[in-house]
Amino acid sequence: MKRFLPLLKRIAALLLVLVAAGALFQLAARYPAQWDVTQNALNSLEPGSVEALALLKGPVKITVYATEQDAQLGDMRKLIREFVSLYQRYKPDLSLNFVDPVKDADAMRKASIKGNGEMVVEYAGRSEHITTLNEQTLSSALLRLAHNKDQLLLYLSGHGERKLDGVANHDLGEFGGRLKQLGYRISSINLTIAQDVPANTGMLVITQPQAKLMPGEVTKLLRYVESGGNLLWLADAEPLRGLEPLAEKLGISFMPGIVLDPSAQQMNAPLNWTLGSGYPPHAVTHDFDLITVFPDARALSVEHNDIWQTHTLVEGAARGWISERGVGQRFDKDRDIPGPVELAIALQRNLNDREQRIIIVGSGAFLANTYSGNGGNLDLGINMVNWLANEEKLIILQPHAAKDSKITLSKHQLTATSVSFLILLPLAFIAIGSILWWRRRH
Repeated sequence: MKRFLPLLKRIAALLLVLVAAGALFQLAARYPAQWDVTQNALNSLEPGSVEALALLKGPVKITVYATEQDAQLGDMRKLIREFVSLYQRYKPDLSLNFVDPVKDADAMRKASIKGNGEMVVEYAGRSEHITTLNEQTLSSALLRLAHNKDQLLLYLSGHGERKLDGVANHDLGEFGGRLKQLGYRISSINLTIAQDVPANTGMLVITQPQAKLMPGEVTKLLRYVESGGNLLWLADAEPLRGLEPLAEKLGISFMPGIVLDPSAQQMNAPLNWTLGSGYPPHAVTHDFDLITVFPDARALSVEHNDIWQTHTLVEGAARGWISERGVGQRFDKDRDIPGPVELAIALQRNLNDREQRIIIVGSGAFLANTYSGNGGNLDLGINMVNWLANEEKLIILQPHAAKDSKITLSKHQLTATSVSFLILLPLAFIAIGSILWWRRRH
């Protein structure tokens, strides 16, 4: 019996190892956990993409019309599977199917597919087509599907205002394009022609007019506000040109002059840029911690009354000031007003059994094509629109473009890496093996 004891011990040890391995497998299957240790989180989704998936409460179906091999990309289906698996990690009921557009041409025609690799994302009876595969496009499609309200967004025109579909540097085309991606219908309105702002308008956007509004137009604007319409007003440091009655109606005062911010200059930015760094608690700025840039901003102040609830959205220029003399001047305690200043204000009130929401921003340029890519400008602008549209669930950080994944090593780092993997690591294995052999031999 004694001679079989070592064998029994080995068998018992082997059984224990198998039992432990089985238990670990069951735990891993029931409670999966993953850690992304890459520097740029290449194997994880942006927080905005994860939150977009959380908004979709039912199954999502993705159908990809792609051949098995592509002349440039090779095994295209494998690339798509690996990419979509990142989304399936957070949403298990997201299914992925492939259709060969060559073998099944009828299915391609029925789905109105135009090219190899096009994707159709379906949710709750609605669908979105994607022709470019990246996190930005797929997550934006998911947000559009989550945004189930077909809201009309009008912007005032006819006085040289910034256009939400314009391509000029001062226009808001990039901002408008992102809003279209989220499912908003965007159109202009000229109040010299339209009898009134349509009743089905989700919100109205007013940017800085370059010509004075006619009294009849202002009357229509006031009537829209009095009836409970939601409004986004982007005002520049220029004369109001007929919009004074609207400011008076809302209890808003625009401080004369522009805001100068030494903090921006320390970041190698112009002195007339104001950095938005303070975001008091509000639905628009929930979990928002990005720096925003407000060029040629004017400070706002609001009259507190029993009609409107007022909230400051953005503060800036804590060490800056308001100057009527322009850029290049030092702070003059006798003529200038020290910061911090209010750059964006939200108003809301209950009217006719619904909540009316208004936002005034002291810089229309912060969403212009020239500046909208700075910091979190676009994210903040989109948050403002989603709040005005009563879509708080969509107030999340939008997914950004993929980060650069290139690894650059210096000559010394490359040498150290080569020596470690080609010399030191094999020597370590040889040493460990030799020690184990010697111990067993003796």
